[in-house]
Amino acid sequence: MFKIGCHLSASAGYVHMFKEAQSIGANTFQFFTRNPRGGKAKAIDENDVNEFNRLTKENNFAQILAHAPYTLNACSENERTREFALEVFLDDLKRMEYTPNNLYNFHPGSHVGQGVEKGIELIAHTLNSVLFEEMTTTVLLETMAGKGSEVGRTFDEIRAIIDKVELNNKLGVCLDTCHIYDGGYDIVNNLDGVLEEFDKIIGLDRLKAIHLNDSMFGFESHKDRHAKIGKGHLASDAIIKIINHPKLRDLPFLLETPNELDGYAKEIAFLKENRK
Repeated sequence: MFKIGCHLSASAGYVHMFKEAQSIGANTFQFFTRNPRGGKAKAIDENDVNEFNRLTKENNFAQILAHAPYTLNACSENERTREFALEVFLDDLKRMEYTPNNLYNFHPGSHVGQGVEKGIELIAHTLNSVLFEEMTTTVLLETMAGKGSEVGRTFDEIRAIIDKVELNNKLGVCLDTCHIYDGGYDIVNNLDGVLEEFDKIIGLDRLKAIHLNDSMFGFESHKDRHAKIGKGHLASDAIIKIINHPKLRDLPFLLETPNELDGYAKEIAFLKENRK
């Protein structure tokens, strides 16, 4: 099954997102757990979430991916910011159990001048504080473009975080195609080599989802600006190779391209046409 979806607004609830996804030919989706620039989450409607769980099971829906807000920075130099990250993480992982066995993705954070090693230490400390044995959610570290003082640009940095987490069986990785290309991994000309490096350092068994985005600024730009599929420096041929690669094709692909719903529908149709 080709698992393909996009980013949807959670404001109208889970069932609404399910129906929106189906309306554009998707069988999964991503959503923010709360305002991406804020902190307060909408209360869980148990009737809505129970109906959603029924619909996804009946329709063979793929795993969905919840995205932490951008304001979650587990390795900030500011203590209150780190406390906020801990509070959001704890709340989100509790809420995720209403939709069990799904994925929760977060940006590792920015060390803001403290250095990568300190950043890694703080991120791991937060993860050790929030992960629990009974959880069914898999928490994903997202690969980053290396903008500013971001942690997670290299596979080695992500591996270093994982190694410091006690319950690291609860961790996986979300590979963002724009981010790793902007960060210096040439998935256009050397996709096999990049995946071999990922496997050697992190392990492909930890790769749980793909953010499928084209890149506005291109290789080693460290800009993190997404482009529509086929409209950036990755271009259509590389995107098609990614969705058909034997080591990637069974993963869920989530579009975060600059689109409205109709734009996502066109991209999903294009990707389906080129799925082999």
